[in-house]
Amino acid sequence: MKMKTALTIAGSDCSGGAGIQADLKTMTMNGVFAMSAITALTAQNTTGVRAIQEATPEFLKQQIDAVFEDIYPDAVKIGMVSSTELICVISERLRHYKAKNVVVDPVMVATSGSALMKNDAVQTLIDELLPIAALITPNIPEAQILSGLSITTEDDMVMAAQKIGSTYNCAVLVKGGHSINDANDLLFFNGELIWFEGKRIDNPNTHGTGCTLSSAIAANLAKGFSLEESVKRAKDYISGALAAMLDIGKGPGPMKHNFDLKSIFAE
Repeated sequence: MKMKTALTIAGSDCSGGAGIQADLKTMTMNGVFAMSAITALTAQNTTGVRAIQEATPEFLKQQIDAVFEDIYPDAVKIGMVSSTELICVISERLRHYKAKNVVVDPVMVATSGSALMKNDAVQTLIDELLPIAALITPNIPEAQILSGLSITTEDDMVMAAQKIGSTYNCAVLVKGGHSINDANDLLFFNGELIWFEGKRIDNPNTHGTGCTLSSAIAANLAKGFSLEESVKRAKDYISGALAAMLDIGKGPGPMKHNFDLKSIFAE
């Protein structure tokens, strides 16, 4: 059987816990061939983001073209894109190639609280990327920006999910991990609301959870699973990676992406 493929278009995290590094690990562990187009280099670690060096729009275009012209992705995950120009390149190229199973993780703020997107880029993301998304995966702060609503309860999550989904005509998974209801996420899809209960795992090391979840969903969509089943499988994978209790770094560290790797080479 031909191996399925997935492309991540996102920023690099030199410390390996988030961004394309998390995406590549996650996609590999979820059974697809992983590829990347880098939107920006970041100098960051578990304590915060120190510097961001963006790719030029032309170089990002060349990366995307190189992938699509040779190994067409069965799914595409879009993560950190900090500027209007880069968002427009991604949108234009993905439309050109008729990309399928596009999962957009609207990364606006890092777990550490650092802003990762310029203000004008937020509107461009809404205008250009959301219309081609099969799914968007905002956390609570991002869902507040996209919906214009304050979210403090589960009912607020429902209102926000419905507003985002109906306004932008795409499926939306509102992630409840920002203390509203532990790790329960809400999927709004085709007019239906589906709650996914997460296992409460007392692990402060959550660096890169958003990148990891969206990549796992994309990988499962690439393999042909339904949207609902892809979210469920991705949530189960995240739970396992968190439960492995990896403890690396001085700040909120990454999870153990390879917790399920059983190989003589992994010992």
